[in-house]
Amino acid sequence: MRRVITYGTFDTLHHGHIRLLRRARELGDYLIVALSTDEFNALKDKTAYFSYDERKQNLEALRYVDLVIPETSWAQKAKDIRLFHADVFCIGDDWAGKFDELKSLWEVTYLERTPGISSTAIRQRIAASA
Repeated sequence: MRRVITYGTFDTLHHGHIRLLRRARELGDYLIVALSTDEFNALKDKTAYFSYDERKQNLEALRYVDLVIPETSWAQKAKDIRLFHADVFCIGDDWAGKFDELKSLWEVTYLERTPGISSTAIRQRIAASA
């Protein structure tokens, strides 16, 4: 079984997220999503619209996702990859090059983002229409 792991906040779930998760799953047989906790987002000066539990439930409802685990720090990636026996680490190409140090141990893939969509843009459109 080929296992894939990816990381993110996945707030205001949209077709860009779905597309990324589908493509991540196509890289293997089992997809693990490490979902940023609310506390970790706060350390990144990032605020999600939905809580960790709500975002986790949304991801667990998707057929592409097999397991959702908490992401609590930047440093946990190598540990998670070992713990969950992942063969592939993938993430959006907005992070291109940032995780190349993992390439010596695992396959690292940067997936192209979907143009014109982001959680930030969705929140801005909602705020503008209110």
